[in-house]
Amino acid sequence: MNKRKARAPGQSALLLLDVVRWLVDADIGYAVIGAMAAAVHGSIRATTDADALVAVSPDRLGALEKVFRKAGFGTELRRGDPDDPIGAVLLVGDRHGNRVDLLAGLRGLDPQVFARSITVPFQGGQLQVIGREDFIAMKCFAGGPQDIADARRALQDRDAPLDMDLLRRVTRRFGRAAVDVLEKVLATC
Repeated sequence: MNKRKARAPGQSALLLLDVVRWLVDADIGYAVIGAMAAAVHGSIRATTDADALVAVSPDRLGALEKVFRKAGFGTELRRGDPDDPIGAVLLVGDRHGNRVDLLAGLRGLDPQVFARSITVPFQGGQLQVIGREDFIAMKCFAGGPQDIADARRALQDRDAPLDMDLLRRVTRRFGRAAVDVLEKVLATC
């Protein structure tokens, strides 16, 4: 596993491919989220962010940090406080300054999110990207202006079928505020 795709600054997406190879070899489920998932679901914007949910507990993320560090990646593990909706984030970086954020323990996340992820070809590899309904629900949960714009754009994608029952069910898991945001976004689409 010493052949890496990321070879220069500004290649966090390629670093993500490197990180994913380690996750797959360790049999750890993941789903790409954030700006890369937004691009898959209709909102393209300039960013070098690469983020993924991982199917591990925040405690197991600490063990994963050791694996990445031993493999030569830079790492930093940040644990959320009890009020934080994110249990922990593992930042994985390379010598070029590229970074991938791996999130574990997102409060309200449906455990089936990984089974519903979609496979997307990318740079000669494949990535598991969060499915459309889960993406919209997460964006409604986050609730910021860019998040709401991303949710709205994903809802407007008429080329892909949308399971409204699933969307409402996974959004409810994030709480009343996320449901309210979803209903407001639905009313404007």
